[in-house]
Amino acid sequence: MQRRSFLSGAAAVSGLTLLKAKTAFGSQANSAVRLALLGCGSRGTAVASSFARNTGGRIVALADLFQDKLDVARSHFDAIAASLGYSGVDPSMIFRGYRAYEEVAASSGVDAILIETPCWFHIEHLDAAVRGGKHAYCEKPMGIDVAQANRALEIGKRAEGRVSVDVGFQIRSAPPFVEMVRRIQSGALGQIACVNAHYNSPALTYPDRPPMSHDELVLRNWEWTLSLSGDMIVEQDIHVIDICNWILGTHPVKAVGTGGRKVLQHFGDTWDNYQVAYTYPNDVHFDLFATQFGQTGWFDVQENVFGSLGIAQLPYRGPMRIVGQNAWTMPPAGAPPSQPAAFAVNGAFSDNLAQADSEKDKGFIESIVSGKYHNQVAVGVESALSGMLGRMAARQGREVAWEELLAHGETYEMNIDMKQFT
Repeated sequence: MQRRSFLSGAAAVSGLTLLKAKTAFGSQANSAVRLALLGCGSRGTAVASSFARNTGGRIVALADLFQDKLDVARSHFDAIAASLGYSGVDPSMIFRGYRAYEEVAASSGVDAILIETPCWFHIEHLDAAVRGGKHAYCEKPMGIDVAQANRALEIGKRAEGRVSVDVGFQIRSAPPFVEMVRRIQSGALGQIACVNAHYNSPALTYPDRPPMSHDELVLRNWEWTLSLSGDMIVEQDIHVIDICNWILGTHPVKAVGTGGRKVLQHFGDTWDNYQVAYTYPNDVHFDLFATQFGQTGWFDVQENVFGSLGIAQLPYRGPMRIVGQNAWTMPPAGAPPSQPAAFAVNGAFSDNLAQADSEKDKGFIESIVSGKYHNQVAVGVESALSGMLGRMAARQGREVAWEELLAHGETYEMNIDMKQFT
């Protein structure tokens, strides 16, 4: 049954007046989309701050497992609210503990939820948001294993036409990347033969912790654990994998890879390097080289696309350009830096990604206000599965086909009793 017909019939039967989203948010009093931040860590704070400063959305609720995270976040967002001329977060809209995600999803004072929790929780929290009728901006990845990816697809079907769901691939909104991909897909490179990318970043570190239980330590340092993060290839390197999927308009059909844990000494089971060779349809090859160790703060991220008419270079930092028959260059924003850029631990990069967050945020809020809802779940799942394909190939040391990954249905268990944090 068509959604429009269903809504018309429901309104006639119930006698209720159903308002379009544009009408509901149209007046000045209702113009602000009420946002809840679920997960008050570094990236979550950066994302929510961008929404508060760059859109009409307001942070009205905070939710986290730990009180200290909530305290810091409340102080931060109260200061932002004061600078923008409105009141801060009401104490009744602060939710703590394992079930906080259910409470915020059920809150009548929230329109949309920013899901910025550890990767293992993304799909569970997205499910609660959609069931609660909330729009959701969900951080990547869309699942850390095949079982979660399949669940995400089912959630996406339920969300269709009801709420807006965006996935945190903000690079797809960065103007230099948007223009470059438009040119490539318009034929500027001719026939694409191969792609390579590297994502080299420093080790992910955490502050020294006071005495606490093993489970709490693992949750606070979640990026060190495979089951919570999906490993570096699914949690971080997924960005360059997603760019390749975006450019080619599809996902890989198979992969072979290697990698390991050669430098990292802290607890956990994540790797610190991956080298994966993907094969896409039409025998297009994509080689990924990624590292995540060291304390220098240096990073280097770039994608190179090789075609019959030229080569495209897509760096995080530096000129975005095409070399060849259809030469084109977009200079980096601002004056050339005098020092190497430091890695943005919170994901708020400058240079070619300077507008990525703000543009992504504006698009999400506009989708809610206009009623033209987004549903980016399937695209997000496709890139998450592409990362999982490379992870399986590297960790098993053999070629793995896309169909085999899906049929395997891999599942990672967290093995933490979350009730202790209620």
